[in-house]
Amino acid sequence: MPNVDLMIFGGGIAGLWTMHEASRRGYRCLLLEAFALGSGQTVASQGIIHGGLKYTLQGMMTGSARRIREMPSIWRKSLAGEQLPDLSQTEIRSNNCYLWRTESLSSRLGMFGAKMGLQVVPKNLTPDEVPDILAGCPGSIGRMDEQVISPYSLIQNMADAFPEQIFRYDPTNLKFLHDKNGTLIAVQIHAPDGTPITIQTAAVLLTAGGGNETLLQLANPAATVQQKSIMQKRPLHMALVRGTLPPFNGHCVDGAKTRVTITSDIDCQGRTVWQIGGQVAETGVSMNRRELIEYAARELSASVPGIELNSLEWNSYTVDRAEGATKSGHRPETPQILQDGNLLTAWPTKLALAPQLAEEICERLSEIHVAPTPLDDSWKSELKRLPRPQVALPPWETAVDWVRLDEQFSQREAA
Repeated sequence: MPNVDLMIFGGGIAGLWTMHEASRRGYRCLLLEAFALGSGQTVASQGIIHGGLKYTLQGMMTGSARRIREMPSIWRKSLAGEQLPDLSQTEIRSNNCYLWRTESLSSRLGMFGAKMGLQVVPKNLTPDEVPDILAGCPGSIGRMDEQVISPYSLIQNMADAFPEQIFRYDPTNLKFLHDKNGTLIAVQIHAPDGTPITIQTAAVLLTAGGGNETLLQLANPAATVQQKSIMQKRPLHMALVRGTLPPFNGHCVDGAKTRVTITSDIDCQGRTVWQIGGQVAETGVSMNRRELIEYAARELSASVPGIELNSLEWNSYTVDRAEGATKSGHRPETPQILQDGNLLTAWPTKLALAPQLAEEICERLSEIHVAPTPLDDSWKSELKRLPRPQVALPPWETAVDWVRLDEQFSQREAA
């Protein structure tokens, strides 16, 4: 019977980074994914390694929130291959993000606030350094050394390090086994031929994002309803636009918000695709697809004066940000970890905070006296019958029914 120190459910950034960190410390780790690696939040994210911009805009730079300021330097070293996990095979979309504003007073105040309290301080650009796409924008243009990575490439890079320890399982044939004291001791899954496989484990970690709640109910059926209400979801409705666009990554600041956040990539047919998030994605939750596209186009026109929208194609996608529940329902400042014996349930809150989450999980393992097992690869041979999951495709590769804005929309905007 295979025997591991830590079994991780969920193959997004939280599970994979924790697997790397725990393995570095000597733990035997096994990761199980029900669908595709990165499906849900990670691959749908914009890939910005944030350094605290939103916290600063909203006056939230508390002691705990300041931890996010350290994250860009940690990621930068890993992306350069200078420390583990070695992410040198991850595609870097850009080594920086631009920061700019509109003419509104709130936008001017937001730009001022963005320059206060950040570890990654925006650098004011000279006119010659300003990208053409922002040439018509008022005021100073800043550049922040926050890297933007391809989430798809990141997940592929991290998964390739553990070809014999990451598997896909059937969530309809999953059973958590306990001893007479109620302690988790093993997990039972099934091979493709239907044969049950029982895997002993010293600890279980749930990092499946929105799937954490269901997994927790299976792993701890005796928990009360109140104990099970541990997660909150905050939805986003993101816009996509593709066509003759330049590669570009940045934030348009407006008061305590990022009016639009733009990141770009190249699709499988060589077209530039922009993801449009920020306040657009927050407000767009109450809109249908067509309404969101027209709203995103208006906000893009206002934020990037002179941009030509007629030849572009538009789409949208929705994604839920799953987080540990807070009393206010607002975004948590830090990674969230819930513990019940040797069962841990975790959310990183933001992509950039995955290193902090992994470190804290390993500290919890030490506190509950889960010790690394001496190295021995024999247990891996018993799991070779299990399938390996694919990496989830970016949202623009699976989106269908792209649309163009009609002439009436263009005329209304021109008026």
